[in-house]
Amino acid sequence: MIRSITALQEGLMQIVFPHVCDICGNVLPRNAQYVCIECLNTHFEEANPNQSIASSDSLLPEYVHAQHALWKFDKGGFLQDLMHKLKYQRLTGVGEDLGKALGRSLKKNSHFDFERNWIQIPVPLHPRKERKRGFNQARSVGAGIESILRIPAIDRGAVTRIKNTKTQTGYSLEKRRDNVYGAFNVLEPGKIQGKFCLVVDDVFTTGATSFELSSKLHSAGAEKIFIVTIAQA
Repeated sequence: MIRSITALQEGLMQIVFPHVCDICGNVLPRNAQYVCIECLNTHFEEANPNQSIASSDSLLPEYVHAQHALWKFDKGGFLQDLMHKLKYQRLTGVGEDLGKALGRSLKKNSHFDFERNWIQIPVPLHPRKERKRGFNQARSVGAGIESILRIPAIDRGAVTRIKNTKTQTGYSLEKRRDNVYGAFNVLEPGKIQGKFCLVVDDVFTTGATSFELSSKLHSAGAEKIFIVTIAQA
């Protein structure tokens, strides 16, 4: 009875105050929270249209099997605005919508064999930073991916960030590497051993952060490691 009343209330609210797409302003379908499928398909430039083993020019370490970003970062554009809202306005639904789009893109990439024993590794934040921000944007993106690919995220605390690194904006590649060196720790290697690990983050720039995390996963016994992000900067 209570569920029926709640569903009725939600339906009435949708009629009076319908959720609309953050980009085009059209009413959203029930399976979207902030951005409609039409805008996701038409307003951004693919970062890896040929489904190559890497969407960046970065040389992948031998322990990283593939790297894939969904779209090219558009400074001052729609994508930057959406990612700013995700990261700084705590609109986790934005991350889930973008994660669903990333999941659909990964389905088309032949370098990802999803018949394997997969687990998601959202890049962890330092506990101090996560408390301040209130959430981890990589886990929001991962929730969207999971709804498409059914790959669960590793338990919180199994992989941690032990170094509260500074923001890397403006850093050279060498300084980025130094900044994140020793930043991560795998506390439960049994959840990594023999798994295909999907390292999830919001933006791939030089790869310093995701490569450092991947090296720890490799040492913990990961079978193969794949890095996926929404944007390629």
